[in-house]
Amino acid sequence: MVVRGIRGATTVVEDKADEVLIATRELLLAMQKENNFARQDIASILFTVTKDIRSVFPAEAARAMGWDLVPLLCFQEIEVPGALPLCIRVMLHVNTDKSQEEITHIYLKKAQALRQDLIHKK
Repeated sequence: MVVRGIRGATTVVEDKADEVLIATRELLLAMQKENNFARQDIASILFTVTKDIRSVFPAEAARAMGWDLVPLLCFQEIEVPGALPLCIRVMLHVNTDKSQEEITHIYLKKAQALRQDLIHKK
């Protein structure tokens, strides 16, 4: 087994704690479903948010899902002119036998515009 990174991103309409947590949970569940891993396979998760998200740490969504033993860390994205606002990004590190080509990266809502080269690659 090796550690692979799974990328993901989503957006929210506004910075409200419940909306951020629901969107993050939806993203994490989609990442898990599409890549078929168990909680025990997760090595760590890094979350970033744009500067306009300040209501809650997205890692709280993972903890609420029972992923409370997984090392989680939240960061603020660098400010780049014209960047997608209200965006939550995830880098999930998972122990897997899959090759990099077999990993499915997940982009939801307006975040689909970020990496169209990674969407629907199978």
